[in-house]
Amino acid sequence: MSDSSKFTVTAALPYANGPIHIGHLAGVYIPGDIFARYKRNIGDDVLYVCGSDEHGVPITIKAKKNGIEPQDVIDKYHTMIQNSFLEFGISLDIYSRTSNQEHHEVAKEFFKKLLDDNKFIEKTTEEYYDEKEKTFLADRYIKGTCPICGYEDAYGDQCEKCGASLEPSELKNPQSALSGGKLTKKETSHWYLPLDRHEDWLKDWIIKENGIRWKSNVVGQCKSWIDSGLKARAVTRDLDWGVKLPIEDQKGKVLYVWFDAPIGYISATKIWAKKNNKNWESYWKDSNTKLVHFIGKDNIVFHCIIFPAMLKSYGDFILPDNVPANEFLNLEGRKISTSKNWAVWLHKYLKDFPNQQDVLRYVLCINAPENKDNDFTWLDFQARNNNELVAILGNFINRVFVLCHKYWDGKVPGKNNLEQIDEDIILKIKSTPNVIGDSIDNYKFRFALQTLMDLARSGNKYLADTEPWKLFKQSDKKARTETILNISIHITASLSILCEPFMPFTAQKLKNMLNIKSSKWSCASDINQIPAGHQLNSPKLLFSRIEDEQIENQINKLKQS
Repeated sequence: MSDSSKFTVTAALPYANGPIHIGHLAGVYIPGDIFARYKRNIGDDVLYVCGSDEHGVPITIKAKKNGIEPQDVIDKYHTMIQNSFLEFGISLDIYSRTSNQEHHEVAKEFFKKLLDDNKFIEKTTEEYYDEKEKTFLADRYIKGTCPICGYEDAYGDQCEKCGASLEPSELKNPQSALSGGKLTKKETSHWYLPLDRHEDWLKDWIIKENGIRWKSNVVGQCKSWIDSGLKARAVTRDLDWGVKLPIEDQKGKVLYVWFDAPIGYISATKIWAKKNNKNWESYWKDSNTKLVHFIGKDNIVFHCIIFPAMLKSYGDFILPDNVPANEFLNLEGRKISTSKNWAVWLHKYLKDFPNQQDVLRYVLCINAPENKDNDFTWLDFQARNNNELVAILGNFINRVFVLCHKYWDGKVPGKNNLEQIDEDIILKIKSTPNVIGDSIDNYKFRFALQTLMDLARSGNKYLADTEPWKLFKQSDKKARTETILNISIHITASLSILCEPFMPFTAQKLKNMLNIKSSKWSCASDINQIPAGHQLNSPKLLFSRIEDEQIENQINKLKQS
């Protein structure tokens, strides 16, 4: 178990230019939520922070395409994302937004301090300019042929086909995504963060200090960047949409979104702290606090190299303790694509599968892309629900409650003499919470959830091996039946606590059925937590079968998209 008691947990800020899809959930928001819920349960002080990233170029592109203002775009999607997270049970302490006045002030102050402390360099370069639109173009406004794979629709910062990170000057046949016309180059001045000055300490910190603790995919990507030589990176852009520079004569320039977005974690903390009468600095500047970033692999460089360089340049911020980035989740064998509508959208799932949040939470965790890209298919979703949640977890709980109500009017029977089979399952009850807790501490969420399901499997096997329904019919075996059901109730009670980080809605249903209040993690190993004679509530089905027709409907929706 971890020795720290205070955690600042951040989840990557989603762009407010579209809804949340299952790739976002599996990669970032579910693992972050599992970690935050578990840490709170064991008594740690946890701040789980997120918010909408509202200054990205994709937002202005969407606004232009639809003939509306960027503010209209962000207001629509910020609200949609916030509501979806809430309904899905993502237990954020604050969901903020970077268009907030508070955020603008915090981002400006951060920039100004680094500027005053000579942490930037100023450079004049030639940048692409759209004569027709009379504007400099950000990377995402430039399209051309990828020099790596030949894809003809690559952006100036990245090729969506091969995933290569690009500079606009590397594109063949660059064109304006705004007007479609050819581009000229014009001189412009910008401030840059000289990452090369940070190379030595970053190498020591990432590879020597954290090389063993951090995930190998994270360390590998960082090492590749550092080994190829870090370059100065612009922190300002020639745009109208964004955080304006706190410098009098710099009209038409804003903070580059990669610089302004991670500061959103800090501004969100300040807003939350003010509302809750807390000291925000204790979550960002106390050396005993652990900062953990949950992100996808496309954000590794920003959270492991660039943001730490910003924090170090500022002077008194803590650095990330861990950045457990996940790989990508594909959909039905193809890469998820928002532009091609090849995605399972959270807000639509919540409408199509009402009150089944935990089914999706379960499937996306048990199949999470923790170490390699993974694939979500609707048939696997159905099979996981029917063969695991219904047939294993739900079945065990239902059998236990039905037997207790049938034989003891819903009261918990007492525990009598123990046999070896009882001792074995009690040992399993006592050891499982530590195994799950240690796995969560080490960001092994899939293994943690598998361990939870193993306890439910063991419960089913225990009932099958002891056959209390047969023993009850024998007058001299009633005491034995009581012991079996008492232990089975305690397996259920343990499951109600242990499943809360993964399936919070199911945990609440279980606690209601058990007629117990919220319990702490330490209670999950207590085989005497529910006294004999305690009245149970009536059983309710935790999960229902998902039929072929529902799955065919989802597959057809995808095909039509």
